[in-house]
Amino acid sequence: MRTQADKAARFRELHQRPGAFIIPNPWDAGTAKLLASMGFEALATTSLGLANTLGSTTVSLDAILENCRIIAEATDLPVNADLENCGADDPKTAARAITRAAEAGCVGGSIEDFTGDPRKPIYDFQLAVERVQAAVEAARALPFPFTLTARAENLLKGTNDLDDTIRRLQAFEAAGADVLYSPGVHDIETIRTVASSVKNPFNLVMGFADPTLTIEQIAAAGVKRISVGGAMARVALAAFLKSAREMKENGSFTYVREMAPIKELRDAFASVSLP
Repeated sequence: MRTQADKAARFRELHQRPGAFIIPNPWDAGTAKLLASMGFEALATTSLGLANTLGSTTVSLDAILENCRIIAEATDLPVNADLENCGADDPKTAARAITRAAEAGCVGGSIEDFTGDPRKPIYDFQLAVERVQAAVEAARALPFPFTLTARAENLLKGTNDLDDTIRRLQAFEAAGADVLYSPGVHDIETIRTVASSVKNPFNLVMGFADPTLTIEQIAAAGVKRISVGGAMARVALAAFLKSAREMKENGSFTYVREMAPIKELRDAFASVSLP
C-alpha cells in the first residue's frame, strides 16, 4: 500500500508532467474502486454527489470529511477533497478543514470563495485572499506536500465578471495556492484566457464546460487538470430515474438490459489495479 507521502508525491507529479490529466469524481467507495480499476491516476470527491446520496441539496463539513475518508481508504490513489468553503468564514477556522482533510487521508483539497449565502454569494476580495493564505499555511504545516486548490466561484454563482475572476485567481496564486480553479468557464477561448492568466496548474470542471471539447483541445488551451464535479453522480441518477419512470409509467423493465455486468463489478470490488 502506498503511504500518504507517496500519494502526495504522485499527485504533485501528475500536475508537473506534460499535457492534462483527468481526475474523476466518485461519491462513495464503490465508485472510487470502479474508477481505480479502470486505470485513472487520481480521484476527487464531490460535495454535490455526496449531497445527492444523502438526499439533500447541502452537506456539512463533517459529512464531507467522512466521505473523504471513505474514498481515500477505498483505493491506493491520491484523493483531492472538495471542501466547499471549508465550513467557515473566518480564515483560521476555515484553514482547519485542510488539516482535517489530510487527517482523513487526502493529499489535496480546495477552498472556495463562495460563502454559501445566496444573498451575498462571494466573499469580499480581501477576505477571500486571507482565507486562501490561511489555507496555504495549514497545507504547508503538514508533513507531506498537500496540493492546495483555490477556487473563484463568480461564474458559477451568478457574477459574470471574468476580469474579477482572473484578478482573484492571480491573487490566490500569489498567496501560495498550488492549483487554480474557476468553475463555470465554458467555451475554449474563455478557458484559454483564464488558464493563461496564471502560471500554476489550472483545473477545468467539465460539468459546466462545452462537452464537445476533447482532452487534447483542453490541454492545448493550457489546462492541466480536468475534473467533472457532480456530473457522473447526476448521470447515474438520470439512469436511476429513467428506470423508475419506465416501471411506473409503462410497467416494463427493459432497462435491465443496460445493467453493469456483475463480473465487472465483482472484479473491481475484489481487487483494485493501480496505474
